[in-house]
Amino acid sequence: MRALVVRLDSFGDVLLAGPAVRAVAAHATHVTMVCGPLGEPAARLLPGVDEVIVWQAPWEGTDPPPVDEADVPGLLTALRRGTYDTALVLTSFHQSPLPTALLLRMAGVARIGADSVDHPGRLLDVRHQRLPGRHEAEAALDLAVAMGFALPAGDDGRLRVLPPPDTAALTGNGPYVVVHPGASAPARAWDPGRHAEAVQELADAGHRIVVTGGPAETGLTRLVSGDVAVDLGGRTSPRTLAGVLRHADVVVSGNTGPAHLAAAVGTPVVSLFAPVVPASRWAPFGVPFVLLGDQRAPCADTRALHCPVPGHPCLNGVTAHDVVSAVHKLRKERA
Repeated sequence: MRALVVRLDSFGDVLLAGPAVRAVAAHATHVTMVCGPLGEPAARLLPGVDEVIVWQAPWEGTDPPPVDEADVPGLLTALRRGTYDTALVLTSFHQSPLPTALLLRMAGVARIGADSVDHPGRLLDVRHQRLPGRHEAEAALDLAVAMGFALPAGDDGRLRVLPPPDTAALTGNGPYVVVHPGASAPARAWDPGRHAEAVQELADAGHRIVVTGGPAETGLTRLVSGDVAVDLGGRTSPRTLAGVLRHADVVVSGNTGPAHLAAAVGTPVVSLFAPVVPASRWAPFGVPFVLLGDQRAPCADTRALHCPVPGHPCLNGVTAHDVVSAVHKLRKERA
């Protein structure tokens, strides 16, 4: 059986599909993941994925392409060439799977399943209803099970990635705490100055600090690192970042891809979590974590990219001392 798993949005979203992918892979002879450009690096880290098709949908992301530039014919050609027997369309609770299901049906996929609150007509063979409040990783796995794909014996259903490399050459030897100050949306970001204060206080408390960030975040990581942290801004690929996070004692991060990558390598997370999306669905999954941020702030459940409340109170009420205390709590629990 040749299977498709579709998750068209971001890096962290694709990581959260990992348990569902493994469940499909336990029953299929070949698994292809269809994802967007932002999710591609995560898809290539997931156990069970044999092939990746990258396609940018005109209904996903903050800057989707126009419909006439999305190369729908090219996607249909690739899907038809794969002669797939079944497909899981994974979406967040606020997204519709039906545009994707239509294209899969046009490409000849025989059996299609998705969570859908909308009437699917002939687009879905398995119309699943997600349980209220389920974490995104759990909801994806629930759909896989409804499609007949259970995890194999011994798989605990946590996030997982392929074994990362040794990154001691980047981090240096000895224990360390990772601070990742960037975020996928400004509404989810803690203030850079407060990050810098937390790094200084962690260093004063005797911790060695490694600061991570992407190529576009080198100015931010330089500011946050100051003179006391190892600055890896722009110096890691997704795979090497997995290694850096894997060997950390604790990771301090907002609700963004590296928090989920930390969970996928088994590292506890201090989660600076803005409640623009619910923590019950998006908090670090399957690892110990401490949630910081006012989860009842006025921005809760708005899905805002930019904070709609003056002063960003949900996160700006968090202090550097709060972060240090949370790191100490998680380190003590892990010891």
